[in-house]
Amino acid sequence: MELCVALDLPSAEENLALARSLKTYNIWMKVGFRAYIRDGKPFIEALKQINPDFKIFLDLKLYDIPNTMADAAEEIAKLGVDMFNIHASAGPVAMRTVMDRLSTYEKRPLVLAVTALTSFDDATFRMIYEKGIDEKAEQFAKMSYENGLDGVVCSTFESRAIKEATSDSFLTLCPGIRPFGEDAGDQQRVATLDIAAKEGVDFPVIGRPIYKDADPQAKVEKILTTMK
Repeated sequence: MELCVALDLPSAEENLALARSLKTYNIWMKVGFRAYIRDGKPFIEALKQINPDFKIFLDLKLYDIPNTMADAAEEIAKLGVDMFNIHASAGPVAMRTVMDRLSTYEKRPLVLAVTALTSFDDATFRMIYEKGIDEKAEQFAKMSYENGLDGVVCSTFESRAIKEATSDSFLTLCPGIRPFGEDAGDQQRVATLDIAAKEGVDFPVIGRPIYKDADPQAKVEKILTTMK
């Protein structure tokens, strides 16, 4: 597993202060909607200045017509980030169009597809997609695998089944990780690090349990020790 820290604090200054406190670790940093819309490319550059070995996951969940998604994917690749995501429900044509566009890059970012947001419970998900989370997440994962993506964003509880339906090398990035059983907040499907390890999760995404801790560096150290 490789730790991905969610930079979801209210300001660039707070997020960069958190990154500086973790600069001795070669870990992933997740830059989401709020941070990127507010702080843009300079924020990504600032993270790389803190530690050039930080890997950046740009969490924008692209969802549009295929050519527009491919245009956006190409601009993301130019930013020099290491991974980004799209919505699986954009469909196979969009997936292929994105991957074809990125095929010209010698070192392209990893591309993941969002299956089911971890804020969904099964009843609400069925209302929208007309299938249960487990069934639809696996269907979306197979579609993503067959169309050349590198992995999916899913909950910990779908990770093992998705790998069995695709490949052990097909990546699973899982938000909603509460490493040692912390409060779930607005997430419906949360898991501890022990469960994530058993389910074959590649990238546990952890935000609030780190940045709300009195000593984020000590918390990350404990997480990384647990993951070894």
